Amino acid sequence: MHELPSAGDHSAMPRECPDALNSATETAKANCEYPSTESPAQVLQRYFGYSTFRAHQEDIVRAVLTGRDVLAVMPTGAGKSVCYQVPAMLLPGLTVVVSPLISLMKDQVSALRQNGIPAAFLNSTLSAAARTQVLREARDGACKLLYVAPERLDDPAFRNLAQSTPISLVAVDEAHCVSQWGQDFRPSYTRICGFVDSLPQRPPVCAFTATATARVRDDIREILRLNSPFTVVSSFDRPNLRFETQRPRSKDAALLSICQQHASDCGIVYCSTTKTVEKTCELLQANGVNATRYHAKLSDAERRKNQDDFIFDRSLVMVATTAFGMGIDKSNVSFVVHYNMPMDLESYYQEAGRAGRDGSPATCTLLYSPKDVSTCQFLLEKTILENPDLDVSLRVQLLERGQERIKQMTFYATTTDCLRGFILRYFGERPPALCENCSNCSTQFEEQDVSTEALKIVSCVYRLRERERTVGRTTIADILVGSGSQKMLDAGYDSLSTFGIMRGVSKKRILFVLDRLIEADLLSAQGGQYPMVAANANSARFLKERTSFVIKVPKEPAVKARTAKPAGVGKGAGAATPVPAASQHGDEALFEQLRTLRASLAQQQEVPAYVVFHNTTLQDMALRKPRTREQLLECSGVGEVKANRYGEAFLECIAAWAEDHQ
Repeated sequence: MHELPSAGDHSAMPRECPDALNSATETAKANCEYPSTESPAQVLQRYFGYSTFRAHQEDIVRAVLTGRDVLAVMPTGAGKSVCYQVPAMLLPGLTVVVSPLISLMKDQVSALRQNGIPAAFLNSTLSAAARTQVLREARDGACKLLYVAPERLDDPAFRNLAQSTPISLVAVDEAHCVSQWGQDFRPSYTRICGFVDSLPQRPPVCAFTATATARVRDDIREILRLNSPFTVVSSFDRPNLRFETQRPRSKDAALLSICQQHASDCGIVYCSTTKTVEKTCELLQANGVNATRYHAKLSDAERRKNQDDFIFDRSLVMVATTAFGMGIDKSNVSFVVHYNMPMDLESYYQEAGRAGRDGSPATCTLLYSPKDVSTCQFLLEKTILENPDLDVSLRVQLLERGQERIKQMTFYATTTDCLRGFILRYFGERPPALCENCSNCSTQFEEQDVSTEALKIVSCVYRLRERERTVGRTTIADILVGSGSQKMLDAGYDSLSTFGIMRGVSKKRILFVLDRLIEADLLSAQGGQYPMVAANANSARFLKERTSFVIKVPKEPAVKARTAKPAGVGKGAGAATPVPAASQHGDEALFEQLRTLRASLAQQQEVPAYVVFHNTTLQDMALRKPRTREQLLECSGVGEVKANRYGEAFLECIAAWAEDHQ
């Protein structure tokens, strides 16, 4: 949907200083005609190899070219970067891209250069001589896109460049980092507006993010002082992604099973702590998975090596903390597993969205355990309380917001409703009733009236409150089943009237109903490293009115199949054989030959394989089987520069295959 304020609607406009407004108007007038003889569509075809724009891209490009500010919220894989890269090739001056991570700059600049677009980055990895060379190229017009970290905006050498070189566009990537309501708040992002105001002439400012609630969008508009921006809030839906939640008895066994199903695919496994990363990586390696690791406690050299091994497909699975992946433009990730529950849905959707960036089917799985909630609470408090840049008031606000986000994330992990629908509703979008591509929609559920069980659980919490006691979930279940442990006896829980009133009911069942009561706000889970369950106003009303409590529970299969514990993963015995992506998009054998050729060319060029061509491009080649350069250019993702660089090799490969299969 597009959010465009009407002519008389001033509430949607942020506060602006007069100079900024005047210069923005002058820029808009100056750019009312495209400065290049090419059209946006021609640039898209020549440099990127696509004949048509994706949804919203062309509207955004044209808004930029007419001098308008832009706010675009588009999910990962929707093509946000094209929205400022195409205008950069059409506008006369330099485009400055503010980007949060070094890995993002390196990846995007590498891909742009492969497409024949002059781009560079400025960050701490460059030597002083290299930084001087980049600034010289930008000043001389030999660079069209310059990627910089927000901290670099205060560098005197860069400031001098900005004062002496015409800047036609400022693009802010990961714009949610500017908001304290966002999940990745970075104080350095608040300096962007000051940099823009310091320019001799204010260029259009474009803000892009994959995840932003309405509150965060308002912050982006105001803090960046966007001038009546053309706003696009694209659908957050990624139809090619299948969402799954599991509550396995053994996360290790569940993870090995997933890796077994994706034996030849690239994947990412996210863990909440470095200790879990180490343990999980060792588990996968011991079971034959070609895995590597990434976390903050590794040396810089090892992190770079492991990241490169994953990007260049030398390691198929990356086990990492959330420090990995932001800006990694690896298109052939087929699965993402969250070994631990993330702290918020924004982070989860962004991390899960690193799967299937090329549009191929991919799976996003969350392995949930109630202990994950405790870990999230602990990490939230640790992160906020140890941040010296936050005053007491801001710490309290961020802590409250973080706890609410953990609550919503827990609801997602435990809901029996459509997972895709839950995500879309969270971001303010109206979803279909069933998506038929998530684990809940493909699982049969039945409604059960658990009112009696619910009343017993709530009554138990109330009896504890009368004794001024608050306890955790497991202790409540132990009381209800009448556990004879010494802990129960020492605490005097055996004297409670609710002690043992649910004998014969499994603790798993009690905990399941208890979680539904918390989700329905009939009980509260209070914070801390070990959350306690407490009664609230709704609890009292529920006990008094004795209303029915109906929940959905998964149907038990008629016959449980005996499943062996995975002894190994990979190409050994018992490994599942995935269906290659090309089987539905062309000849499977030809696709594999094209992949082998791509890997060889990528190695020669010292670039990741997906930078040469995406899997979807190879699939299109395997389907079309082009025999001439003109036919090759008709394949999705083949532009003129890449056709000149790689076309002959791929045409020879296809011709050889055709001769062998006559």
